Amino acid sequence: MGNLFGFAHFGFVDAVLCVLLRISLHITLLDIGCALKKRKRNFISRNYSRNKRRNCQYFCFQILNVMGTTIVTTETQSLRDPTSYIRKGTDQKYAINETAESSNSKFWSLIVWKNVILFLYVHLAAIYGFYLAFTKIKGITTVWGLVYTSCGGLGITAGAHRLWAHRSYKATWQLRIILGIFQTIAFQNHIYEWARDHRVHHKFSETDADPHNAKRGFFFSHVGWLLMKKHPDVKSKGKVVDMSDLEEDFVVVFQRRYYYILMPLLTFIIPTLVPVFLWNEDPWMAWYSTMFRWVLALNCTWLVNSAAHMWGNKPYDKNISPAENMSVAILAYGEGFHNYHHVFPYDYKAAELGDYMLNPTTAFIDFFARIGWAYSLKTMSRKTIMARILRTGDGTHKRIGRSNSPDCHTQEDHVWGWGDADMKEEDCKFVSVLEEEEE
Repeated sequence: MGNLFGFAHFGFVDAVLCVLLRISLHITLLDIGCALKKRKRNFISRNYSRNKRRNCQYFCFQILNVMGTTIVTTETQSLRDPTSYIRKGTDQKYAINETAESSNSKFWSLIVWKNVILFLYVHLAAIYGFYLAFTKIKGITTVWGLVYTSCGGLGITAGAHRLWAHRSYKATWQLRIILGIFQTIAFQNHIYEWARDHRVHHKFSETDADPHNAKRGFFFSHVGWLLMKKHPDVKSKGKVVDMSDLEEDFVVVFQRRYYYILMPLLTFIIPTLVPVFLWNEDPWMAWYSTMFRWVLALNCTWLVNSAAHMWGNKPYDKNISPAENMSVAILAYGEGFHNYHHVFPYDYKAAELGDYMLNPTTAFIDFFARIGWAYSLKTMSRKTIMARILRTGDGTHKRIGRSNSPDCHTQEDHVWGWGDADMKEEDCKFVSVLEEEEE
């Protein structure tokens, strides 16, 4: 492999990426070490004064604002105080004006610099990997990367999302292990954290407690929320969401305990070394192919949080922001039918129809249901779906006309999935279970 971190035999682009790789690897190793030792490290030097840090943060805030991101709460619904509003103070820094009843008089969303550096590197490396895929990387390496990406994608859609976050179906231990491995490949946090944040997202959608609140802009809901510290409401509401079912799942518990060992192995090491040893791919080509594969999967998932909350029709509920976005459905293995999904989060298809071409995740679950590894598949009755379309739809459904009576909803109407304590008993009666439960 030669001088792994040296610049010999590499061009200018490789040299720049090597420097970024050195920095990102150093930060990543520190981060993993901190996690394993359960210690918190401060990655910002204490030698800098508070004023200098604030000036730097403010400069970055302005850049993100230009990119369409609301750094602090604007018109979003605050769970602490709905009368909150933004002012620009005399010190030329943004702050929140809140009533005396609010527990926090000011809230600053601070940038997590290690995440900024890491995501900057991986995106630059992914762009370079995309270029190399057409020039130097072997075709079989690209195919390997796409297949490996598909496994990771199913780990998110069929596993972390529909199984663990929404409990829309049940799975035997064999399938849960497979999905746990696939979800680790995707590297989008461990199952427990992914499911917890997603339940909070559904329960408190489009509020300050929503981890990727779409009302804060496209950039924030797409990736910006991962570059900044979480809003206090996200943390507080995350503590009240019921996670007892995941705490009793041995797959979730094992993965969470050993995540910082399993994740590097399955996400980066194995997919990079397999092409090198099996068909003699150049190590750097294999690495950049891995970066492209991973970043592609990340952005396809992020589009569900951003694009699918901004653009598309709302045939099931016109009062919420999630929409039916066909492009996102294609890229995210059937997760783009978002208006339906937020209305009926406990439907294992995450869509009205189980079209396998646009919803391969449903095909995956149905296959394992046939062999008995997936069971208790929950879906909505046709009558219930039609009634909801007539009551709250925007009139864009192919077979049903526009709703004649307005129907507005409050935050209390939202549930995260099957098993939510706030799920109404009458709603449970309209859910069909397609497979018998395992005895």
